[in-house]
Amino acid sequence: MKIVWHGSYPLYFEDAREAFGKQYELEYLRIYDNGYYAPLVDMEYHFRKPLRYGQQARIDIIYQPTEAAKIVFDYEIHDAVTDELLVTGKTVQVFLDLNYELQWESPAFFEDWKKRWNV
Repeated sequence: MKIVWHGSYPLYFEDAREAFGKQYELEYLRIYDNGYYAPLVDMEYHFRKPLRYGQQARIDIIYQPTEAAKIVFDYEIHDAVTDELLVTGKTVQVFLDLNYELQWESPAFFEDWKKRWNV
């Protein structure tokens, strides 16, 4: 069909999360070094138009502040040339301690991170 397979979009979102983490010092290893995991518990994406093979795309990631012990991101995939919106999405991550216990309150390092970045 000469369009990107639907299963590739989670990989694009992962790349965006990793780039965000690197830029804003919220990498997965930093989370782990603070004694936590942050697995995805929810992901959604909605197609407006297909991304075609060879089409250049730009993936925007938007951090969504929340009082809950979660990391929430929205995503927009645009045509890099025309800026047309092609796909939107959202992911939710929770915090688990290293014993895989769900954390109901945000870890101290994450609260510090939110203060540092004023979010």
